[in-house]
Amino acid sequence: MEYAGKSDQPDRWETILAGFIKQNYYDQLRSVALSPDSKLHYPLYVDFAELMEEDPQLAHLIFSEPTEYLRIFDRAAVWAHNVVAGELIGNKNKIKQKTIHVRINIFGSPLECPETFPTIGRVRVKHRGILLTIKGTVIRSGAVKMYEGERWYQCQKCQNEFPVYPELEARNSILLPSFCPVKSGKPCGGTKFQYLDNSMVSHDYQEIKIQESTQVLGVGAIPRSIHVILMDDLVDIVKAGDDVIVTGVLTARWSPELKDVRCDLDPVLIANHVKRTNELKSEIDFPDNVVMKFKQFWSDFKDAPLKGRNAILRGICPQVFGLFTVKLAVALTLLGGVQHVDASGTKVRGESHLLLVGDPGTGKSQFLKFAAKLSNRSVITTGLGSTSAGLTVTAVKDGGEWMLEAGALVLADGGLCCIDEFDSMREHDRATIHEAMEQQTISVAKAGLVTTLSTKTIVFGATNPKGHYDPDQPLSVNTTLSGPLLSRFDIVLVLLDTKNPEWDAVVSSHILAEAASDTIRHNEDLTNSWPLPMLQRYIHFVKQNFRPVLTKEAEIVISTYYQLQRKSATYNAARTTVRMLESLIRLAQAHARLMFRNEVTRLDAITAILCIEASMTTSAIVDSIGNALHSNFTENPDQEYAKQEELILKKLGSVDEFSDF
Repeated sequence: MEYAGKSDQPDRWETILAGFIKQNYYDQLRSVALSPDSKLHYPLYVDFAELMEEDPQLAHLIFSEPTEYLRIFDRAAVWAHNVVAGELIGNKNKIKQKTIHVRINIFGSPLECPETFPTIGRVRVKHRGILLTIKGTVIRSGAVKMYEGERWYQCQKCQNEFPVYPELEARNSILLPSFCPVKSGKPCGGTKFQYLDNSMVSHDYQEIKIQESTQVLGVGAIPRSIHVILMDDLVDIVKAGDDVIVTGVLTARWSPELKDVRCDLDPVLIANHVKRTNELKSEIDFPDNVVMKFKQFWSDFKDAPLKGRNAILRGICPQVFGLFTVKLAVALTLLGGVQHVDASGTKVRGESHLLLVGDPGTGKSQFLKFAAKLSNRSVITTGLGSTSAGLTVTAVKDGGEWMLEAGALVLADGGLCCIDEFDSMREHDRATIHEAMEQQTISVAKAGLVTTLSTKTIVFGATNPKGHYDPDQPLSVNTTLSGPLLSRFDIVLVLLDTKNPEWDAVVSSHILAEAASDTIRHNEDLTNSWPLPMLQRYIHFVKQNFRPVLTKEAEIVISTYYQLQRKSATYNAARTTVRMLESLIRLAQAHARLMFRNEVTRLDAITAILCIEASMTTSAIVDSIGNALHSNFTENPDQEYAKQEELILKKLGSVDEFSDF
């Protein structure tokens, strides 16, 4: 037997697999053959469903005995490559020997069932040795190392050459067989073997740790994790915080030996195929009937667009009565603006941040949990149980080396991070999220590891005021939050539980009616209120398909308001910074998305101003701000808006100046 990849006489299975690869994946083989570097490891992506259709018996063998048959598949791919390369080059002597690894794609095949797609917490001994697929989030990414893949030995009795592979169960040690493993003819029974020089094959090797997504777990369940081994072309393709689907072979290895401690077997997944799903979540394909339903909805409300908008907002946290301002703020925060790059090349974030400051019992936590359901990726934590390391990144020691383990903000990258009881966090811990909120990165220098991690996330916080809220005092005094932190929130809403008998009567009757009905709404009638599944689809659709651009009219309204706010004698220094101007732009773009438009109009700009006004303790425009807790949905929102628009334009300047547009 010759070295792997050099045999001109493949066995039966290799011949079948090589023919299958050449017939179905000729383009991939051609691109590998034309690649100049012969030392690289090349992946060859094979669809399991196609293999199942072509040869069910062979597909079953690869599924049930992947350790052996994936090696045969790799050798078949190399042999097929040599055939294709010979056709392209024409001279066999010029063919460069390439290393090819077949990567099995399970998706869309009959194997896509709970038995072969278990959650990490349900991985058991019965799954060992079969082709398994696991979903999770990468929480730790180890260093890339070199790994001895195989050695070649020769039997001194019959001169048979054979490879010996390392055993992961014994921490990658190589164990020689008891007697000669000759495959053809009569066994020779030889027990003495000679190591062949320069026959060792090395591979790139990396260990990552993936954890169950907290969104699929029940209350009180602890997320389980599992180590995954990546080799060759799979190393360094994922980082901490990525959502991944890994197909591989489950095996076990001995845990490190400790004195007076029983040695257990740790489950390990040797990856064959890794798929990142971060981008997939943001690029969901929406059925045509759903898109038509959205277009039909806005066509029906063409003459009263704000009434249609309010129908969408009613679907946000429907168990909470009223609170129109808060529901509008939640919707605008989740939709966000458009990220852009300024003249200096600096990225200006498109994600908005929201902080709810309110008395106990005003529904802050309800909004946090509902917003987490609406987001495609979310992490919920509380300030009391969060440290700076838990929110950002932790340095952990594993196997003698330091690694970084992702915290809440990194795990929520591309989604939403909800932090309840914001005031319970220590001042030092709150300071760590400054960079994450504005620059959307976390710079780490721990245990010799200096790096920067991405935290492109929306921060949604809720906090109680310090004692009784005093309207005469600045927000930073009432909340004990620093000015730099407050300036990073686009909207800060204050919910005060004032004793209002009329409001109390309306709210109590609504809560009692909800308790009496006790039904979950899934109706498809979108005229009055939207159900949760439709809301999720709508938010994902408009974020994916709309990138609103400011019109000249909207620019003038926003610019004039910002200048007026800066001139105001009573302006809040902590809130009225250049960040407020960026917040206005983001909120106006978010409202345009909410209204199913690609253009930011005066309506969007004025709605953004009303949101900022509601979040100001002192106002430069509206004499009486009112309590956000008592804001309710009006019967004729379009007429109400016309009055507010006239009032705001009068305060900003001459009405004639804006009527030209």
